[in-house]
This record gives sequence, structure tokens and C-alpha cells, in this order.
Amino acid sequence: MVNKRQRKEEEGLENLSPFEIKNKLIEYAEDHTRKSSCMFLNAGRGNPNWISTIPREAFFLLGKFGMDECRRTFDIPEGIAGIPMPKGISGRFEEFLKRNKAELGADLLEKMYRYFLDKKKYTPDELAHEWAEAVIGDQYPVPDRMLRFAEDIVGDYLVQEMCDRKTLPGKFDLFATEGGTAAMCYIFDSLQVNHLVNKGDHIALMTPIFTPYIEIPELDRFSFKVTNIQASQMTENGLHTWQYPDEELDKLKDKSVKILYIVNPSNPPSYTLDERSIDRIVKIVKENNPNLMIITDDVYGTFVPHFKSLMYELPLNTLCVYSFSKYFGATGWRLAVIALSHDNIYDEMIAALPKDKKDDLCRRYSSLSLEPDKILFIDRLVADSRMVALNHTSGLSTPQQMQMALFAAYALFDNKDLYKKKMQKIIHERLEAMWENTGFKLVPDVLRAGYYSEIDIMVWAKKIYGDEFAQYLSENYDALDFVIRLAKDTCVVLLNGSGFDGPNWSVRASLANLNKEDYQKIGKGIRLILDEYALAWEKSKKK
Repeated sequence: MVNKRQRKEEEGLENLSPFEIKNKLIEYAEDHTRKSSCMFLNAGRGNPNWISTIPREAFFLLGKFGMDECRRTFDIPEGIAGIPMPKGISGRFEEFLKRNKAELGADLLEKMYRYFLDKKKYTPDELAHEWAEAVIGDQYPVPDRMLRFAEDIVGDYLVQEMCDRKTLPGKFDLFATEGGTAAMCYIFDSLQVNHLVNKGDHIALMTPIFTPYIEIPELDRFSFKVTNIQASQMTENGLHTWQYPDEELDKLKDKSVKILYIVNPSNPPSYTLDERSIDRIVKIVKENNPNLMIITDDVYGTFVPHFKSLMYELPLNTLCVYSFSKYFGATGWRLAVIALSHDNIYDEMIAALPKDKKDDLCRRYSSLSLEPDKILFIDRLVADSRMVALNHTSGLSTPQQMQMALFAAYALFDNKDLYKKKMQKIIHERLEAMWENTGFKLVPDVLRAGYYSEIDIMVWAKKIYGDEFAQYLSENYDALDFVIRLAKDTCVVLLNGSGFDGPNWSVRASLANLNKEDYQKIGKGIRLILDEYALAWEKSKKK
């Protein structure tokens, strides 16, 4: 049973973000590691322990070509060179590829080069020069929203991965950002400064959800009224499906709800929306709330076969955020895009604003255009990301965009989805290893991404030891006690699911950053702590 001092400490921790609680748990786990022979295992963060190799090899090989082109212009012994020149550069690039055809990454560069010449109809010198400058990073990004070649191929990649290779009804514009976190910040900011949402307005979150989506609306500058759409659906035998009952989704019929934020597949449950939920959301938008703005964070979509984003289902309403960080093991690269249909409700609603607000926005963007009222919302996002006045130096760095394009190309040309299938297999093998060693039952589900796993300890407490034991747990322990004990007694760090607006006694494990054998140990640790509670309960009954 928790003593008063420990309970006070746990109550203090409950006010922190799970990512801040994690730091305290790491202290506990590392301290126990020093005192015992157990191995410290941190499954609290989603940074993957893999990288995608071929796109990186192609990047570094292209970098060598870019350096050759710079030195060809002029080369001073003190370590100063020129910049790439466009005339005849395609011929030199083709010769470079021939000389280096045995190098890793050369095949991807060749395929990508042909793709742009044959399918996109770029002129050879224009393309090779754009790549050489991009990889070297000697120029500001132009266009600032996204380089033309990068937008072309990343757009095709999004159709393949976010729309299950289905043809989109219209064109999508892309804005390359410094990771998904920057995209989130830009979107929250621009929606407010463009009067699409105001302080105190009503928004909805599909929960459980990535913690910053919970914390940002509470900031004083937003102070949004928040309605949670809870993934509370359960099976007949009391297991979570992590899907949304109709009565939860029907909260979106309220027209005062201006924005819906969703992570799909979810974080932490790691399930994609089922077809019933998608159909109901589409129906609600079309019949009840046509101006509902949908912000969908789809970073884990590539871990689900045949994934389809709401950007496909509701293109006019949806701003899609996609990050390359998890799938390609590239969190340090900070690569993401915001995708928005060229025809969308955001521009329509800005055009319909009252005159005083439109005049305010014209003043805000007047330094960018003689017709500031015609600036698209996606371009306002770019300007707002640099406080408008610095719009001329906005945009993601060109080497970052080059690497992003190579990641996209690698997946796009993988016609048999070999990389995707292997990625999904790695994740699911780890997931199954952990669950098998908990002794809990993992029900097969094609909608499960498996990048994370949210385990509701109270569900399994009832199933294994009964309702009386579950009541004992609830009455005698704070929910945070589980992750604290796990860290202190087994050197395992997991996050508390309550910090994501999940069930109070749930824990969140990342399946990305450790090896299969480690997840076997984590599963055993989870079961050990539950059994220790049960032992204390048995002793309390004897007393």
C-alpha cells in the first residue's frame, strides 16, 4: 500500500506532462540499475532504433556530385569554392551516375532522375541544377513553401501512402516544415491570426491523443473550450477496441465545434479509424457541420496496410500533417509536410469574414502582395511561420527538402512494398513479444498500427484477479504508482496513459526504440508488478 509521503509525491507528478514524468521515471530506473543487475529499458519515447539506409546513401552520393559542381566553378586552396552552374549540368550528372553506378544510392538517383524527366517533364539541366543546389544548400528555398521538385514527388508519395494509391479529386498544396511539431505550432497560430478560430472557441479532440494536443488548447492565448471524443468502445468481453462509439462522434454535430484534432493512427493506442467511424464523420460534416476544420496528424499511417487519411475522405475540410520521422528513422532530420487541398473551406471562410477582419488581414499581409486578400491559407501559414516580415527567408532548408524527396522516392518506387512490409513486421514482432510475456491476450486487429501499445492495467486486473481486486487497487493506490514501481523495481520506463487522456490505469509503451528481446523483459515486468499488487491484496485479506 502507498504511504502518505509517496502518495503526495505521486499526486504532484500527476500535474505534469507524461513526457516530463518520464524524466523522473528514468531517474528511478537508472538508480535501481546501479543498485541491481537489471538492465535499464526505456520504452517511453517513440524515437525509432532503425534508419532507412538507401535514401541516405543517395543523399550523400548526390552531395559528392554537388561538391564536384561547386569546385568546377572555382576552387581556392583555402577551402572556398563556387556554386553549381546550370549549363550542361545534366550531362555531367549522367556521367557521374555512370561512374558511380556500383555505389549504394546510385540506383535510386537514376530512377528518380528518369521519373522527373519522363513523368514530370522537367528539362534535364533544370532538374540536375536544382538538385545540386538543394543538396549543397547555397540558396534560399524558392519557392519558399516548398521546392518544386520536392513538392511534386512528396505529393505523389502522400497519394500512395495516405490515400491507399487512390486518385484524389483535386490538387493538394504542400508546405515543408521542420518536423511535425513545427507544423502543429504553425497551424494553431495561423488558424487564430486569420480569425478562423478565436480565443475561447469550441474545439474537439479525439482522445486518447498525443499530449501536446491536450496542452496547447489550454494555453492562455487560446483558452479553447474542449470536447473530448473518447475512444471508449469495448467488446462484449470487456476489451478495448480503441474505436469511437456513435454517441461520441455525434458530438461533432454541434456547429459550435470549429476544429477537430485527430492523430490517426492514434497515439498511444495506435489504431486507425474503422470504416464505420470514417463514414459517420463524413456524414456529420456533410449534413451537420460543413465548416468543421479537421487537423489530422497521420505520421503512423504507413504502419497500417491500405491506410486512408481523412485528407482523402474529406479533402475540403482537412489539413493533413505528415512526418517522415518515424517510418524512415529520421527524427533528427526534422522533416514534415502540411497538405491542403487547393480548393478548401479555409480559404472560403477567410473570404467570408466580416469587412473589419478582412481589412485587418489585408494590413497583416500587405507587404507580401498588392492583393493580400487573395493569398491562400497555405501561403499564409508560410508567412506566419516567419512573422510575415521575414517571409522572404522562410522555408525548410534545401538539404532537408532533398532528403525528404529521396525518402519519398524510395517508398514510391518500392512497387512490392518490401520496405513497408518489413517495417510492419518488425513492429508487430516486438508488440507480440511484449504481450505474450504479460500473459494478457492481444486480439488480432487489422486496424492496429502497433507503433505504440496502450495497456489498460485495470482491464487485466479484473480479468485475472476479479472485480474485488480491481476495487482494492483503485481504493489503495494512485494510478501513477504502477509506472513508478515498474521503473523502481524492474528498471523499465513506460508512460502513464492518463497523460494522453486515456484510461487512468493505462500505460503506454513505444514498440519502436528497443529490440524484441527487450520487449519480452518489459512484458514480464508489467506482469510482475500486477502480481505484486495481487500478493499485497491477498495479505490484506488475511489481516
